[in-house]
Amino acid sequence: MPTSIPHARRYGAFALLTLAASASFGFPAAKTAPPAARTSVSAEARTAKAFEDARKEGPLALRAFLYRMPKGADLHNHLSGAIYAETWIRDAGEDHLCVDTKTLSFIAPAKATHPSPDCGEGQVDAATVPQNQHLYDALIDAFSMRTFVPRTADSGHDHFFDTFGEFSGTSKKHMGEWLDEVASRAAAQNEQYLELMDTPDFKDAARLAAPLAQSMGGAPDFGRLRQQLLDAGIKDSIPAIRANLDAAEADRRQIEHCGQADEQPACKVKIRYIYQVLRGLPPEVVFAQILLGFETASADPRFVGLNLVQPEDGYLAMRDYRLHMQMLDALHGDYPGVHISLHAGELAPGMVPPDGLRFHIRLAVEQGEAERIGHGVDIMYEDHPYELLKEMAVKHVMVEVNLTSNDVILNIKGDQHPFEIYRKYGVPVALSTDDEGVSRIDLTHEYVRAAVTYPLSYHDFKKMVRTSIEHSFLPGASIWQQSVPETLDKPVEACAGQIGEETPTGPCAELIYRSEKAQQQWELEHRFHIFEASF
Repeated sequence: MPTSIPHARRYGAFALLTLAASASFGFPAAKTAPPAARTSVSAEARTAKAFEDARKEGPLALRAFLYRMPKGADLHNHLSGAIYAETWIRDAGEDHLCVDTKTLSFIAPAKATHPSPDCGEGQVDAATVPQNQHLYDALIDAFSMRTFVPRTADSGHDHFFDTFGEFSGTSKKHMGEWLDEVASRAAAQNEQYLELMDTPDFKDAARLAAPLAQSMGGAPDFGRLRQQLLDAGIKDSIPAIRANLDAAEADRRQIEHCGQADEQPACKVKIRYIYQVLRGLPPEVVFAQILLGFETASADPRFVGLNLVQPEDGYLAMRDYRLHMQMLDALHGDYPGVHISLHAGELAPGMVPPDGLRFHIRLAVEQGEAERIGHGVDIMYEDHPYELLKEMAVKHVMVEVNLTSNDVILNIKGDQHPFEIYRKYGVPVALSTDDEGVSRIDLTHEYVRAAVTYPLSYHDFKKMVRTSIEHSFLPGASIWQQSVPETLDKPVEACAGQIGEETPTGPCAELIYRSEKAQQQWELEHRFHIFEASF
């Protein structure tokens, strides 16, 4: 392995990239106070004061501050839900889809004709929608939470989840554009890493799973069922999954001019994927998806984990929740290197019977092998909640906190949200967007909401940002010591005294060279160094 000098050259590029990024984020130059005055207070302390000053000025000043603050990773982000409605409308026009003007949804034409689709009665060519402002606005409202007002017949929960059915139907050939949209928005806000949830095509897996339906009762032998699906050729879907992702990422690189003189800042946003399993389907199909997810992640390192999605209060999701955790428990032993994050506790009183609030998070942690929990809103309704909180802290199970979606879907906000309880008990937390396109937000919006709602200091935000990279599913060692409660302010011995330096040397350079996670952590510390030096 090379010595620290080549490593220093390699990672000195981090500093150059960060300095270039600082110009694109519009970071101001460092203030010109006399040197003695500036050295008397640390850069972090000056930044903390600037944060408190922004808080006093109000949400707009907070947004300006937090927009350019390094935000590390967004770890709970559904790709389809992250795309704004305007993009869906444009793509539907390019795909020659029709719009049902009554249901406000995309419809495939009965007969493909060119240059315009043969749309039926009550339908219009999606390509013509921008010419009709009223219909254009109505579709945006139908595809998102914009202008939504709860009504007896349409709750925030129902409207939110219904949007996915309304804008579905566009071709995945646009995935490269979608990746660029999300990455460009992230780059503009000083984010550097995304784990995007996406569901690859699993039609063949579902077909192979059909004969297993009778085996899902009682105590299924998941090892035998796994082998049955492997023998039937479930892995044959993986080459197409990889090829589709290859094409999407190539399109993204082309759109962003990556590697060219006019390369866009979005090129610097690293993206990995969470294999998204639809849990609202029959159990044999869920099992097949989980197995295909484990196999795909084992074959393609771009898939760093898997997650079960769809409304947690749905009939099948509730009925089969324990069964799904048993599936994960049984299969994870064959794929120990594949990470798991689970939607668990995305529930509120009244949505389900009281018994349905008592066990989801615990089962996800203790049986479902979850290293992260998405939402976790009903933690205090679990059996023995304080013991569970302590267990999550000891096991370093992180909670992906989605404040806006918890409000619009569950009507949970402010002190009804367990955000501060998790922090009190040392459970790692990080802010994320969930479905920023449907909610019409970005990650900065979540930071501002947290700052306005809770008594968080700049150091609290900095810790959450570090937590987002620490609990990413990127491979490799961390530059931070592990501790309980988690602090993330003490570097490992190899990097002691070097955090914030421009170039790592010696054993620290060796650690970073070998670890994708450490590379992102080092990049984050450079971004904090530049950001804090501007105050």
